[in-house]
Amino acid sequence: MNYCMPDMYDLQHGGGGGYTVPGGGEYCMYGGEGPVYGHCEPQPLHHHPPPPPCMEQAWPPSHAYPCAYPPTNPMFKSEFCSMELPLSHFHQPEYFSDSRADMTQMQWIQAQHKKGYIPSYLDKDELCVVCGDKATGYHYRCITCEGCKGFFRRTIQKNLNPTYACKYEGKCVIDKVTRNQCQECRFKKCIAVGMATDLVLDDSKRLAKRKLIEENRERRRREELQKTVWDRPEPSQEEWELIRIVTEAHMATNAQGNHWKQKRKFLSAVGVKETKPEDIGQGPIVNAPEGSKVDIEAFSQFTKIITPAITRVVDFAKKLPMFCELPCEDQIILLKGCCMEIMSLRAAVRYDPESETLTLNGEMAVTRGQLKNGGLGVVSDAIFDLGVSLSSFNLDDSEVALLQAVILLSSGEFSTENKIK
Repeated sequence: MNYCMPDMYDLQHGGGGGYTVPGGGEYCMYGGEGPVYGHCEPQPLHHHPPPPPCMEQAWPPSHAYPCAYPPTNPMFKSEFCSMELPLSHFHQPEYFSDSRADMTQMQWIQAQHKKGYIPSYLDKDELCVVCGDKATGYHYRCITCEGCKGFFRRTIQKNLNPTYACKYEGKCVIDKVTRNQCQECRFKKCIAVGMATDLVLDDSKRLAKRKLIEENRERRRREELQKTVWDRPEPSQEEWELIRIVTEAHMATNAQGNHWKQKRKFLSAVGVKETKPEDIGQGPIVNAPEGSKVDIEAFSQFTKIITPAITRVVDFAKKLPMFCELPCEDQIILLKGCCMEIMSLRAAVRYDPESETLTLNGEMAVTRGQLKNGGLGVVSDAIFDLGVSLSSFNLDDSEVALLQAVILLSSGEFSTENKIK
């Protein structure tokens, strides 16, 4: 591109300033008394930055960009457009920064390429290299706005560039105001600043790429999670001892522990009648005050096992040293807040995916509907949903015991006196 083409631009500046021609040649300096002409020698391409991506036409590939950017802020005006805009409105600041003086072109390109894939790479007021609007990212190898990115993508995908025609011999100024007035000049400027046509994908390839990105992101997330799990420190001797105490407390107060499935099979083998789902819920149905229906027989059976279940939760808590060290007032607060949660957890870990039942009290198998009609209502759905989720983890006694301890000690607020301590 030639800044000095008299038929294209009118340089207006009140003080000192100047501009250069590509590949060496004459230049002019505007001083207080008129222009002064001189000469500029061409220099190798790798010693200087590429041409500024700000004008309507590209630099000829065979020419270098030999001279520094004018120190002043000249105004450029097309002969076909009365709008005057400063050149600094169009260019990227880093194209002319002093830090680029000691960098080769390849080093700069690599730095820009590396920076482009980091979401925080944009400066606060980074501008689109095509139109000067606010940039949103690194698109097709250039920092552009969403509008120019979409325009370039649509042009390539639909092969629209042969249909574009400029009314002013390809000399239009492209900015955020005029960018929609001439598609040909806008597309040429996209190419001039370096937007890559080979990076534009069709819809199917773009969807496939997006899917691949999501899969890779999920794979990295799993790898990081697995790494975190494997890198966790080995429990200390004191921690192992605490795990042992909590596990023994759970097994001593949990009906049948993890052996409820084996017990159900044993009872069936020796001919001992087990309470089956079809044995529950055959009694008369009555309407509860809130309008739901309650099975009297099921409600009666459930109430019989509630009291011993609560007692076992209290016994579990009393076997934990950290619980016994708390004041009696705090113990009561914690037990009131955790009983239902711990009983629900103990029931949920006994969910059988094959029969879709929960085993209560170590031997009573109930379905979701029976538990709901037995008086638990919507709570039964929460317990069954928890059972379905936990069934895939195959939790052992230690894991269930530690979960119960966490629920117990985080179930309520401590008293004011203990908070101060």
